[in-house]
Amino acid sequence: MNKLEIFKKNTEEIITEEELKQILRKKNPIVYCGYEPFGNLHLGHFVTITKLIELKKIGFQVKILLADVHAYLNKKGNEEEIKKEVENWEKTIKAIGLDAKIILGSSFQFTEEYQKDVMRLAQATTINRGLRSMQQIGRDLKNATISQLWYPLMQVADIKYLKADIALGGLEQRKVHMIGKDVAHILNYKFVALHTPLITSLKGPDQKMSKSIPGSGISITDDYEEIKRTIKNAYCPEKIRENNPILQIVRLIIFPRITLFEIKRPEKFGGDLKIKSYKELEDLYINAKLHPLDLKNAVTEYLEKIISPIRRNWV
Repeated sequence: MNKLEIFKKNTEEIITEEELKQILRKKNPIVYCGYEPFGNLHLGHFVTITKLIELKKIGFQVKILLADVHAYLNKKGNEEEIKKEVENWEKTIKAIGLDAKIILGSSFQFTEEYQKDVMRLAQATTINRGLRSMQQIGRDLKNATISQLWYPLMQVADIKYLKADIALGGLEQRKVHMIGKDVAHILNYKFVALHTPLITSLKGPDQKMSKSIPGSGISITDDYEEIKRTIKNAYCPEKIRENNPILQIVRLIIFPRITLFEIKRPEKFGGDLKIKSYKELEDLYINAKLHPLDLKNAVTEYLEKIISPIRRNWV
């Protein structure tokens, strides 16, 4: 695959592809992704992290913003609690094997120039649009504070101050990035927005993946038995591809890390399978040649291989 094909792989949306083609001509362009350092890394984080690893391999400089100021504004803890979270996240990112420059928001977000830019963005953004961007990310709008309304404006300014050519995020970041695209003239800064798919809740498409909903997701602190139990009980309708979180995990997290997907099963059920591509696996599944339980058993083992080395670094 060429660089553009790698970039588009497992990508939901690129805004815009023409601008991206220009960036790909640059030497060592910069891609950035921001994470609020709060709680455990989970499967959702692995989707963007996997894309960052892929882009690093094709020559991108990778910057990760650990948004400690955002976490404070979003009422995720006091300064000492957030500092501890930052330390854990830094160690975990390194354990994942992502070669990235890690930057704290507090290292530049209190500067006069940055704050002036955020105020310019505030002047150009209606309250309704700011609220819509928060809603997309899942904020509790009824009880939201003014500090949380400031949050998406800072996200837009971050792109400029990190000198990012590409702003990477899950699809829930779309409305924030579109504010940035629409007011680019105010900051005199242009960028490409790259959005990755969201993994459906393991409880099914009618529920959200949340730490407050047991069994809806998997975090890096889950041990083998927890992973096994969660995957065993996960939504995975036979022969159905749409909104199937187990297939999404295979496509977005597991296959990018392997060249051969092996499934162990008794001879009476068809014997072992050695699958060379996600497309091949999906075809087997939707044509009832691969049972959900056999797929789940294999996914459990692969997730344990991915998560166990990282889990040991989490405090």
